[in-house]
Amino acid sequence: MATTIKLNDDLKARIHRLADQRDRSAHWIMREAITQYVEREAFKQDAMRAWNDYQANGLHLALEEADAWLAKLEAGKDAEPPMCHE
Repeated sequence: MATTIKLNDDLKARIHRLADQRDRSAHWIMREAITQYVEREAFKQDAMRAWNDYQANGLHLALEEADAWLAKLEAGKDAEPPMCHE
């Protein structure tokens, strides 16, 4: 799907300079920037949803609990995530 984006001359020039410096195309730079922006915004929404859930019910995991679970996964063990608690 083709999409048109209107950019001012200064921003276009900056994108092209950056593309040249990175040995990438201007298209790649713009697509990467948009992808990172969309992923960052989705992450922020997930974080806000989690914060609102915590505010509503107080359920959480302590850092030590999460670290222990992640260490098991990193070691290749099949481990269920710990249960949230108050």
